[in-house]
Amino acid sequence: MAETDPTKRYAIVTGANKGIGIAICRQLASKGIHVLLTARDQARGLEAVRVLNEEPGVTPGNISFHQLDVTDPSSVTALVGFVESRFGRLDILVNNAGVLGGVIDEQALRESRDGKQDIDWPKITTETSELMEECIAVNYYGVKRMVDAFVHLLRRSDSPRIVNVSSRSGLLQNVPAGWAKGVLSDAKSLSEEKVDEVVEKFQKDYRDGACHERNGWPTHLSAYCIAKAALNAYTMVLARKHLDFRVNCMCPGYVSSDMNHNTGSFTTDEGAEVAVMLALVPNGGPTGKFFKRTEEASLI
Repeated sequence: MAETDPTKRYAIVTGANKGIGIAICRQLASKGIHVLLTARDQARGLEAVRVLNEEPGVTPGNISFHQLDVTDPSSVTALVGFVESRFGRLDILVNNAGVLGGVIDEQALRESRDGKQDIDWPKITTETSELMEECIAVNYYGVKRMVDAFVHLLRRSDSPRIVNVSSRSGLLQNVPAGWAKGVLSDAKSLSEEKVDEVVEKFQKDYRDGACHERNGWPTHLSAYCIAKAALNAYTMVLARKHLDFRVNCMCPGYVSSDMNHNTGSFTTDEGAEVAVMLALVPNGGPTGKFFKRTEEASLI
């Protein structure tokens, strides 16, 4: 039987057993929102919920867990069924799950950070086809799968919100001049199909060994850059399609996390504040925008 308390708000946060995700859950729950913390690993997710529910400022029971792998359609379907049966609607969807698409040499990164040197990212990062595929599957297609699955439950809310956790790596200044940049920068004619086409072409070129700057692709963490650039474009498309939603994407800043071996300049709580701000933006607030920290920024 669905819980139908009209005064309660319900949120899903993906990839939420650690890092920014768990901090987003904490902050939303502290504001009285019932948060469904999701993670691929059930044991880690349950432990995260246990810890959060014991923290001061979080009402016990305001955070619950459900297993979720955004790349697995059956896992997403199971979550939809759970939310529909328990809550009857969804008010906030925070698409936070993400992977880097490469492996960073921790020692080299720390030496660069400690020495305050410019980091030679291509030199200290290893990328593979397998990591590329995972990056695109999680960071782009995973978000699309979640939105498609939950849009009918979001429509039942009187204040539906979608927050896509992105990165400054997805800014178009990081995409070399060429066809892909032209498509993604043409906001007026942008469509979901065109964004998909860019992602599919990138994957094909990567598999064919043709992922080069002369073909218009980034040469460092290329899958991550393209996935986030596509996510930003998709956010704009979604906002135009669902005018009664507030749909935004954001860069939380260089937050300390497993991705960067905890070398970031911002804490996870500071990074989470940006996502929470957008999750709680009032009706009539910004939509289809990119935020760099708390300020609206250009994607160019």
